Amino acid sequence: MELLNRLNQQLQALDDKQLIRKRRTVNSPCGARVSVDGRELLAFCSNDYLGLANHRKIKLALQEGAAIYGVGSGASHLISGHVRAHAMLEERLAQFVGAHLESPRAISFCTGYMANLAVITGLTAGDKEAEIFSEELNHASLIDGVRLSRVKAHVYPHANLQALEVLLKASKAATKVVVTDSVFSMDGNLAPLPQLLALCEQYNAWLVVDDAHGFGTLGDNGHGALEHFNLRSPYLVYMGTLGKAAGVGGAFVAAHETVIETLIQKARPYIFTTATPPALAHALLTSLDLLEGDEGVTRRAQLQSLVAQLDDGLRLQRWQRLPSKTAIQPILIGDNAETMRAGAALYEQGLWVGAIRPPTVAAGTARLRVTLSAAHNSMDVAKLIGALNALERDMK
Repeated sequence: MELLNRLNQQLQALDDKQLIRKRRTVNSPCGARVSVDGRELLAFCSNDYLGLANHRKIKLALQEGAAIYGVGSGASHLISGHVRAHAMLEERLAQFVGAHLESPRAISFCTGYMANLAVITGLTAGDKEAEIFSEELNHASLIDGVRLSRVKAHVYPHANLQALEVLLKASKAATKVVVTDSVFSMDGNLAPLPQLLALCEQYNAWLVVDDAHGFGTLGDNGHGALEHFNLRSPYLVYMGTLGKAAGVGGAFVAAHETVIETLIQKARPYIFTTATPPALAHALLTSLDLLEGDEGVTRRAQLQSLVAQLDDGLRLQRWQRLPSKTAIQPILIGDNAETMRAGAALYEQGLWVGAIRPPTVAAGTARLRVTLSAAHNSMDVAKLIGALNALERDMK
């Protein structure tokens, strides 16, 4: 078939550029040590930042949730799928981040991707004159949400407050929405949220914060980027994911109650999808307790100690560790082929590190994306440091 031939040609073109992605099958629970394709590996590539994905208490809570509510929800939230477990989780999430919002309320979603599509299209629904101002390095889900909104969009350079202010000042739109990651998923650095919020308050714009990689890990109580920066404003619309530091799955948006009611009534990704299994919502109640409790404090401290160890131990000459105080520790290599060779060499040594290439990152900025977890120990990180230092030297 000519159609299949065209697809094969496109796949070959990707392969020629070292851009083919391959899946590996994991045969064990998510953790620092995993079984992959019959091999035992030390994993530095998951987003299980606090090591909660296989936590005994959360697993027991999931079993309890299945015993109470069964498996599936059976319908969308607005039909019959909004189960008591969902309502309890949303109430708990509103409390969790509510100190940073006015009249807080939360709404839950199946994935962070869906939540971002919902919040951007929901805030701009019915206003063809709305304008969106999107950070250059935003996650794909935010980019796609902007595209689906079908309103005028501006992309401002990474962390460039001056450029954003020029755009906001020139806008005549009644609905203005600034959209940013909090922790940038491929760089590990933080957006200047206090300054962004000040601009949004000055120019009467919503500030949508995707805190996928900050929720649970940032702030004294794990409440995320808003707690980290001590922010509070009715202009804030906050998205957090529940499958990374929280260890389970799903996502939520928290904001002023009027914003949440607007999403319930207008956000198509919420209205037209089956609700998540209620057992997951039940398990997340336990996860949130762990995040806020003493164990959460201990795990966040462990994570930060490993970040400091990696920073102190790497002795890179050609490659560059991008500055980051978060669990995301990128090693910039640049060339796609060299990045793939480095990832393969680490894998052969029993170290699983993600090799990130375009279009996930810009051309010429391919990198190893090291992600640390509280489930790692200092010996694990020491092994990684030794391997990276030696590998860069040997691959000259």
